[in-house]
Amino acid sequence: QVQLVESGGGLVQAGGSLRLSCAASGSTFSIKTIGWYRQAPGKQRELVAVISSGGSTNYADSVKGRFTISRDNAKNTVYLQMNSLKLEDTAVYYCNAWTFKSYWGQGTQVTVSS
Repeated sequence: QVQLVESGGGLVQAGGSLRLSCAASGSTFSIKTIGWYRQAPGKQRELVAVISSGGSTNYADSVKGRFTISRDNAKNTVYLQMNSLKLEDTAVYYCNAWTFKSYWGQGTQVTVSS
């Protein structure tokens, strides 16, 4: 079992920055990939960025060059640095860990205002 707790969401103006954190606990040694998804109102949940246990990363085209995912293995924490935020980045952001089973955090709201 893996437990995930997100933090760092909030309200920010367009062009601003936020950093999300996801603290993992439990069987963290079994995590293969960990990352972020988001779901805007009326839309499906979509991949934002993921990082593997080996450190390789994958980003949605819509966030490439603006968002950076990183992990601190000593703290069992993954971060999402979000810069140059746009109105369309507004969504609930979910942390996800995959161990051959998918685990989700409770989500954190990110709202970008004009």
